[in-house]
Amino acid sequence: MKVEFVSAPLPVTTSPVAHVVNQDSLDATLDPVLAEGAKASRFTGKTGQLHEGFVSRDGTVVRVALAGAGEKGAKDRIASLERAGAAITAKYIASGESAVTIDLSDAGLGAAEAAAVILGARLRGWRYDIYRTKLPADQKASLTTIRVAGAPEGTEAAWEVEAALADGVELTRELVTEPANIIYPESFVERVRPRVEAAGIKVRVLDEAEMKALGMGALLGVAQGSVRPPRLLVMEWNGGAPGAKPTAFVGKGVTFDTGGISIKPAAGMEDMKWDMGGAGAVAGAMLAIAQRKAKANIVAVCGLVENMPDGNAQRPGDVVTTMSGQTVEVINTDAEGRLVLCDAITWVQKEYSPTAVIDLATLTGAIIISLGHEHGGIYSNDDGLAAKLMAAGTASGDTLWRMPMGPAYDKLIDSPIADMKNVGPREGGSTTAAQFIQRYVDKGTPWAHLDIAGMVWASKPGATWDKGATGFGVRVLDRFVRDSLEG
Repeated sequence: MKVEFVSAPLPVTTSPVAHVVNQDSLDATLDPVLAEGAKASRFTGKTGQLHEGFVSRDGTVVRVALAGAGEKGAKDRIASLERAGAAITAKYIASGESAVTIDLSDAGLGAAEAAAVILGARLRGWRYDIYRTKLPADQKASLTTIRVAGAPEGTEAAWEVEAALADGVELTRELVTEPANIIYPESFVERVRPRVEAAGIKVRVLDEAEMKALGMGALLGVAQGSVRPPRLLVMEWNGGAPGAKPTAFVGKGVTFDTGGISIKPAAGMEDMKWDMGGAGAVAGAMLAIAQRKAKANIVAVCGLVENMPDGNAQRPGDVVTTMSGQTVEVINTDAEGRLVLCDAITWVQKEYSPTAVIDLATLTGAIIISLGHEHGGIYSNDDGLAAKLMAAGTASGDTLWRMPMGPAYDKLIDSPIADMKNVGPREGGSTTAAQFIQRYVDKGTPWAHLDIAGMVWASKPGATWDKGATGFGVRVLDRFVRDSLEG
């Protein structure tokens, strides 16, 4: 979706035109027919409301929309403004109109608030229809341009920052949406590499032989049943103080997860193309951070594998040796994400000695049972890091809920024949997964694990996304960098 800034006042022929309306604040100068229509449809400017009408201006019929932005002083003001912009796009995305003008001249917004409206409008306009060849005309996306008129001073500069964020979210949505025959470990790298390198990110890729030489037995054990070779994608952004240690982002990138020998039920298995949502979020966040030239040092690592039930696949009961030297009894081959993460986390600590490690993964179905599709779960060994990430989640809309950890849970993954097993009992499944990962975090290193299994894919439209990939994870990482590393 293209965003253009245009001058106000608008030509009479401009149509459609959208206005952002605060709750219970219909403009007294509004066309009386439009105002009466809004009142009749019970439009009051509540967050997410939208009313459309037609007015006559100098003999020309103009299509006009009113988008509700909620209460002016509300705590969630920015989120409400994003929803106002998103409601405008949702109305016109398949309307036959190629452009809509958002007139902010009478909205009383600041630059950051105006940018939030534009961000919501752009994010809601993302669709991925490249494989759909027989869409009816009235379902095809027609809207290609958002024009912004009457924006307050500073909006264009504020939008440049948010446009970088939008690029990152859209990259993540693209990666998560693509089917597994298109995005697999090698092609994930090929898709991401040119995008992030163009933004100034240094890229390094480890292949199977290099990982074997490093002793990554856990990650390679997951990959051994697939004809698709694994990859470790490393992205380095040095925008902070020269020589300062980076913060590490680590993403689970299981490009398709059958469950391996512990195979999943057939119903719904097609969804497992998005089991690389953690890696997708990390890649998108890095693109956003680099494009807006964040003043921070970040290294990102994506462990990329495909989990398949081949004759060479890992078996339940196998014991693997991780890069850290610790051994794991693989009880369930469908608990593979933690095996990928543990080697990726060990590698980034040995290579970079990061100031903190944050991993993102669509790790457990248990987190969906706990939190539904409203929050990602966060586990951490550091209260300060956890608080910063939760605050970033609240501010960005990628909301997180802190979950418990402790020695009692840790005992549940002790193995009788190895250092640990890769699953505990059915109860507390998300926590025992986090306890497993924590065993690979160096003593004294702040660490947080974000289990986002319930958040990367939506079965119905949300505030700023359509059905499908949400891009969850990009915004919380970007906001964390803004507030805690750059601030």
